Amino acid sequence: MADLDNEDDLSDDDMADAWGAALAEQGAGDDDDDLAAAWGAALEEQGAGGSDDMAAQWAAMIDDSEPDLENATRGADRVLNQEEIDNLLGFNIEDTIAGDQSGIRALINSAMVSYERLPMLEIVFDRLVRLTTTSLRNFTSDNVEVSLDSISSVRFGDYLNSIPLPAILGVFKAEEWDGFGLVTVESSLIYSIIDVLLGGGRGTSAVRVEGRPYTTIETGLVQQMVSLILQDAEQAFAPLSPVHFNLERLETNPRFAAISRPANAAILVELRIDMEDRGGSVEIMMPYATLEPIRDLLLQMFMGEKFGRDPIWEGHLATEIHAAQVEVDAVLYETYLPLGRVLSLDVGQTLVFDKEPSDPVMIKCGNVPLTEGTLGKVEDSISIRVAKNLRKPKMTLAAFERAMQSEMGEQ
Repeated sequence: MADLDNEDDLSDDDMADAWGAALAEQGAGDDDDDLAAAWGAALEEQGAGGSDDMAAQWAAMIDDSEPDLENATRGADRVLNQEEIDNLLGFNIEDTIAGDQSGIRALINSAMVSYERLPMLEIVFDRLVRLTTTSLRNFTSDNVEVSLDSISSVRFGDYLNSIPLPAILGVFKAEEWDGFGLVTVESSLIYSIIDVLLGGGRGTSAVRVEGRPYTTIETGLVQQMVSLILQDAEQAFAPLSPVHFNLERLETNPRFAAISRPANAAILVELRIDMEDRGGSVEIMMPYATLEPIRDLLLQMFMGEKFGRDPIWEGHLATEIHAAQVEVDAVLYETYLPLGRVLSLDVGQTLVFDKEPSDPVMIKCGNVPLTEGTLGKVEDSISIRVAKNLRKPKMTLAAFERAMQSEMGEQ
């Protein structure tokens, strides 16, 4: 340990050599106390110079790492802006309009039925576009173009909160389906229709007057347009199911047009109506509960599609049934006997049938009675001559299907 006189000039390598020498002097002993004493002596001989060098090195290392720590701290304390929060939660407006949903909104709407599962809806509303184009051209005597902007599934409460005001909402009832729907006309289309019907000048956009309710004349003109659209909707649904849409009332406050619970799903159809340089949009909203009576019809891929019934298979099945062999039984006599009497029967005992040779014999297939006949004999065989026509089943195929559907519903 004599080499440790120049303590101020020692480096880390010298310190390591000193510790190694101490360990060599200690030898291979297993006593922990002796080993600790040797380390302590080496540190005392090292003195304060080596400790100062080590402390300086540690301080330099800490100074080098401080910028990284500051950057990490600033990154942890940084507040997200509104756009980043919306993207994280899946409430991006552009994605919502485009139909792309992610984040929490995707989880919320995962149980919602998509309109794409009802293929016939798009065909019906395409037909509505053609009918409405003709009707509004006759109504306004102007060049009107109607286009289908979008069909989407929404929550009823979210839709009411998203309606831009001012607007006019028409509440209608589907009589045959016992349900309600909404027709929403935005303000730009309202003033455009009024301008066209009352002789406004061409080439000028409709001027909306803020801060006043709609007048009686304006409401009456919009009511006529909504009635025309509902009549066209009746014709569009007519190939599927006859229905009458009766316009019950017009509202300007969405709270008074609540026809369903806020969490219920609905179909939203947006129609764009353009009249040269003027126009606007009309939205038709129908809850799924309203469309439930014709759900099976809306599931069709094309008009007239049959579900669960293949005519080719039906013909093949009828042919095979007609060629099948069936065993029938000729029942001479049936009676009910007590179990005790049946168990007491002996060999040679006679059972008396309350029948005469001329009495009819029942012909059965399993437990189903088919017809009756008379007993006879042909050569050495006993024969039955059919005396009556076959009994027709009391249950028709339609009644059988209804009975099966009711049983499935109970299960």
